[in-house]
Amino acid sequence: MAAPGGWRARTGLAVALRSQRAARQQRTLQKPLPSEEPLRAALYVHWPYCQKRCSYCNFNKYIPRGLDEASMRSCLTQEARTLIQLSQVHRISSVFFGGGTPSLASPQTIAAVLETISRCAHLAADAEVTLEANPASAGASRLAEFRASGINRLSIGIQSLDDAELILLGRDHTAHEALGTLEEAKKLFPGRTSIDLIFGLPGQSVASWTKGLEELLQQCDDHVSLYQLTLERGTSLFRQVQQGSVPAPKQEVVAEMYEVAREMLRDTGYRQYEVSNFARNGALSAHNLSYWQGSQYIGIGPGAHGRFVPRAQGENLREARIQTLEPDSWMKEVQAFGHGTRKRAAQGELEVLEEVLVLGLRTDVGIAHQHWLQFAPSLSLWDVFGTSVEVKELEDQGLLLLDNRGLRCSWKGLAVLDSLLLTLLNQLQQSWADRTAHGT
Repeated sequence: MAAPGGWRARTGLAVALRSQRAARQQRTLQKPLPSEEPLRAALYVHWPYCQKRCSYCNFNKYIPRGLDEASMRSCLTQEARTLIQLSQVHRISSVFFGGGTPSLASPQTIAAVLETISRCAHLAADAEVTLEANPASAGASRLAEFRASGINRLSIGIQSLDDAELILLGRDHTAHEALGTLEEAKKLFPGRTSIDLIFGLPGQSVASWTKGLEELLQQCDDHVSLYQLTLERGTSLFRQVQQGSVPAPKQEVVAEMYEVAREMLRDTGYRQYEVSNFARNGALSAHNLSYWQGSQYIGIGPGAHGRFVPRAQGENLREARIQTLEPDSWMKEVQAFGHGTRKRAAQGELEVLEEVLVLGLRTDVGIAHQHWLQFAPSLSLWDVFGTSVEVKELEDQGLLLLDNRGLRCSWKGLAVLDSLLLTLLNQLQQSWADRTAHGT
């Protein structure tokens, strides 16, 4: 995954919250979260460069011309120092190198960033440190160098085992090369090699998708991420579909692909622990779980996102932060100011609760009562959802569960989470408004 600089999990958050902007304009900032963990954060590192732009991709990435990696390395380490010090966290729980194509970075750069992090905060020897890798830039010797630099988990962008589909996607590797990289990665990172796959491609059938997934399930490790193709405006593939040169994916076919994949993975021993992510043998991604649980995270690199409290500035509200997008501009800002934060916005309690709700429900365990109370000590899940007629209807439809464990989607509901979110967000906002009106 990527995107605190390019996080590929489709949270549905932007869509679900867009219609809530009017209400948010009336919101005033609330007191700081009493339970916000001040000593711990995950850290995301964005490497913005790729060898080429894939036809479907609109992430913050650039094709380098005369890349000065020493300067990029210096700026990444400088920004890591600045933001860790600003947050005053004592422990970095996990590190994720995303992009872009971070496997194009030199192992020296990876090692330098990790060394800097370790000097500024405690990074446990067994902390999860993930690198996203493209098969075309991840040969056996290079993977071994990444492991020596401190990487202990790999996420490989295989995307498809059909060479025609890879060409359509603009990938620069073949299915054979992808399987070769996967095999080498499993030797170096046994039990800690994840693969990314895309479904819902133009012209893709349920049969072809099933065939490729069956082949991969015979060879993959213990973690699989499935992402539905989103046709993003401004991409080459979007234009091809608009012009009619390739067929638009049919939503009913795409939905069937997802359901077939969920069942195949379940039958093969994988737990769907999140909408797009499946693991067996306990190989859940600790870093991504920190996002879904509403934990603090620091984002460094061009376009990276963060969510943390800048305590060194005397602040006590968590901020949503976005770094400058364009690498050269970002580097100039880091060199001048120590960081390249372009936008920062303090988050009120309600805004944080909305994120905890939307992201927490992406997981199979949902939101435990005690976890929710860490963010809203005086407004329990029962208070918000327990008497809602609309929520009761979702329960009766077998989509949602509210019980002594907490609030979560059923197996059926997890597949249609986005369709549930507006109802749940509206209920949360109404409960918050009622509480505010009564001064509680």
